This record gives sequence, C-alpha cells and structure tokens, in this order.
Amino acid sequence: MDPITAFAVLAAVLAVATAIGVLLRRREGRVRHRAHDIAHVSAHSLGLDPADVAFGDTATLLQFSTEYCTRCPAARRLLGAVADERPGVTHVDVDLTQRPHVARHYGVLQTPTTLIVDGRGAVRGRIGGAPRRDDVIAELDRLEEDARV
Repeated sequence: MDPITAFAVLAAVLAVATAIGVLLRRREGRVRHRAHDIAHVSAHSLGLDPADVAFGDTATLLQFSTEYCTRCPAARRLLGAVADERPGVTHVDVDLTQRPHVARHYGVLQTPTTLIVDGRGAVRGRIGGAPRRDDVIAELDRLEEDARV
C-alpha cells in the first residue's frame, strides 16, 4: 500500500472513532427513556433484604456502583442531596461488586448507572455515567406531574 492510501485510511479510521466517541460522550449523564428499559424494581431483584431498603412513595433514585468506581461517590452525594430535598424521594445505592447477576438483570455496563424508579417500582428513566443535577430534577418534576394526572 502506498503512503498516501495508508494515510487516507488512517485518517478515515480516526475520524470515525472520534465521531463515535463524541456521540457516546454526549449521551453520558443524560436521562434516557426507552420502552425496552422499562422493568419492575424490587428489593428481591436487587439482591437486597426488603427490610434493609426503603423505596420512595414518589420516586427512588437507584444508583448502581462498584467498590472501584471513581465517579460513584460524587454521584452518591448528588443523588442523596436531591432525594433529601424532595419529599417522597429516596436514594438507594446498590454495590454491584458482589452482585454480577443484578448487573446482568438490569443491563448495567458502566458505573455509576442510575435508574429513576416511580412509586410503583417501574423504571421511568436511566442515566449511564455521572448524573447531572438538572436532568435528575427535571425527571423528578415530570414524575410528580404524571402522578398528579
């Protein structure tokens, strides 16, 4: 292969990889709503004792983390603070380090991953990566609005 062709192929590969990286980065931390993500959440499906976990009447911010996750403590503080500010909202943190079956069940591929669960236990939103405060609050506002209707 001549050098010009090799350079063109290399430039094309780098351009495609950069575009994919930018798209993935833009999606991270945003709430996603997809019909096939809808699942019912219970203490049993999380591998927890029902006596040890309290779900919110309005919503639960369900965070999946691991022992070695560097962004999980900041996400835990943010989600805990948002839950403390809103009546009927709780924050539950599930460590997946010893629960790989839970990660498979909920399709968790990165930590932190946050599920926004309504008062009935249905998943209403999913955030892959570090959550953004404004997005979490907007989703909780939407849940409260839906509950009133």
